[in-house]
Amino acid sequence: MQTYLRGRDLIGDLDFSREEVETVLDVAFDLKRKRALGEPHAYLRDKVLAMLFFFSSTRTRGSFEAGMAQLGGHAAFIESRTTQISHGDTEKEMGEIFGRYFDGIAIRHVDWGIGNRYLNLVAEASRVPILNMQCEIYHPFQILADLMTIIEKKGRDLRRKKMVVSWAYASSYLKPISVPQSLILQMPRFGLDVVLAHPPEFQLMPEIMEQAREQARKYKTGFEITDSMEDGFRDADIVYAKSWGPLLTTTDPDKGKQIQDKYESWITDEKKMALAKDDAIYMHPLPADRNIEITDAVIDGEQSVVFDEAENRLHVQKAVMALTMA
Repeated sequence: MQTYLRGRDLIGDLDFSREEVETVLDVAFDLKRKRALGEPHAYLRDKVLAMLFFFSSTRTRGSFEAGMAQLGGHAAFIESRTTQISHGDTEKEMGEIFGRYFDGIAIRHVDWGIGNRYLNLVAEASRVPILNMQCEIYHPFQILADLMTIIEKKGRDLRRKKMVVSWAYASSYLKPISVPQSLILQMPRFGLDVVLAHPPEFQLMPEIMEQAREQARKYKTGFEITDSMEDGFRDADIVYAKSWGPLLTTTDPDKGKQIQDKYESWITDEKKMALAKDDAIYMHPLPADRNIEITDAVIDGEQSVVFDEAENRLHVQKAVMALTMA
């Protein structure tokens, strides 16, 4: 166990070593047990977290607010459009000032080419931890929750387990690529053989792909790419299928939508799930486009773990906050 994470930022998935992630998971499991038993765990009494949102949220806001309250502290919800950011507050000023008001700053900013840079510039000026609630490159807390859920369902020894990270069709909007990118970075470190499945236009960032290959080489796990959803699902132990935008092909919403609409057949249905192992689990960070991205029969079926996955956001976030903000 790594015992000193106080004051650390969590912006990218590789900011914490594998041993440090294991520490986060150990604390998360303990906090989940304490909550189940009604044991108090006010490790952040009188601490305050600033939650700065540039992008709307359901689970992220709810889980961070609830988590801070359960840890004995308070979370301040701040919507960027209600601030003076658009009128001149710079990243340096936000880091300097909020770093003096608050004990931690959590930010969600997914604008392409802007969000991650914003978080890092705030971090440079802040005296308190910066926590990434999602940017256009990474979604570290979602992936920590995913990893916790996989361990709960499949055990701690994940070597030789196959996980498919697959693109899926969605009609609502061009979603960020941060979830699949964070998955391929984190999961090889814990023994999973990862298969990335997507149509040709839905590639991920080259530098992230190379880092994922490096992690797979380091931990002697598999990392493959296919343009067939069916090939990805075949014999999988874990199915993680969600939509993301063709942002490396085009950032134009109309052109992106035209490309996306060519692949309506990329839906997670019972036929595709039958290609996976009988005890495979289905995962999704939510919200999902029901009966477009995923059928009701699958997301509400026995193989789906999406609600356990959503709950675990609470526990891993509490763990990171307790370790970095105490």
